[in-house]
Amino acid sequence: MTPLPLQVTPAIKPRVYELDAAGLAAWCEAAGFPAYRADQIRRWIFGRRANDIAEMHDVPVALRTALSNNFSLFPARRVQHQVASDRTEKLLLELHDGQFIECVLMRETDRRTICISTQVGCAMGCVFCASGLLGLKRNLTTGEILEQVLRLDRLLQKGEQITNVVVMGIGEPLANLKSLIPALDTLNEKGGLGLGARRITISTVGLPEKIRELAQLDKQYNLAISLHAPNDELRNRLVPVNDKIGVDAILEAADDFFTMTGRRVTYEYVLLSGVNDEPQHARQLAKRLQSRVAHVNLIPMNGVTELEFVAPTAPRTDEFVKILESFGIPATVRKRKGADIDAACGQLRLAQERELPV
Repeated sequence: MTPLPLQVTPAIKPRVYELDAAGLAAWCEAAGFPAYRADQIRRWIFGRRANDIAEMHDVPVALRTALSNNFSLFPARRVQHQVASDRTEKLLLELHDGQFIECVLMRETDRRTICISTQVGCAMGCVFCASGLLGLKRNLTTGEILEQVLRLDRLLQKGEQITNVVVMGIGEPLANLKSLIPALDTLNEKGGLGLGARRITISTVGLPEKIRELAQLDKQYNLAISLHAPNDELRNRLVPVNDKIGVDAILEAADDFFTMTGRRVTYEYVLLSGVNDEPQHARQLAKRLQSRVAHVNLIPMNGVTELEFVAPTAPRTDEFVKILESFGIPATVRKRKGADIDAACGQLRLAQERELPV
């Protein structure tokens, strides 16, 4: 079968997985090939870990040629690949416009969790995070989000597979729902990674209307809210955008999310020694959440050279947990991963940007 002549764009070719299953099937038909070829192509991308279109040996040569002429697979340039002693791996990728993003693979006994970015930079301005030190550049496309997942997937050995996705990398995910949700839906669907929606978590600094917008999409993705403080006075210092939002408004939106989806909300709380880790902060937080179906994920500060904040001692962290639990609030302490590499979010990108000539 002779494919229809297709226009080749000499500039940036789109990633083939930017098309969903129906879109790729339609493209195949327009190119003169049966629609079922789309399923073969997607199996190579999401299941068989092809690194090049040429590897898709059961796809006709003519179709592979048409694909190569019109699409790319992994156009981002891998700038750095760090591997920690605990087998955490971090990639720094350079996009077509010279911008940099990070993504991370974390290994545990029964889990392979990846953390992905949604923006180049961040506008939220959290004072303890390296992601926003250079401001917000732009949103990522659906393809740029998916490429991170697929790149990390190819770091896994045979028999390993991604079990969990956390959208907690660089950027504010709810500020880029337009690109994020199609990417997550691709990971969730059977023809993609086939990853259960409840194994995917979206983290937000707390944008009330966007939280409600996410709830209205009727997805089963988990929601995590980066609270970091139990009151507005402290949160305004740590998360500057809170000055225009307020903790009460965030909690009300979280309540609406729970009512609309039935999904328990997780509250993330980065512990900063001498700043937000005192017993009074734990009690204030517990009282805020006591009437809610909630879980607190405590995150000891992961050091960033440019920032003055440090993690509290283990006894101090344990005390914080005990206070929350005494109020009936379930809490866990996130294990620190990748301690011997640039593991903090945005740290590797920041170092790379500062090495570039002005």
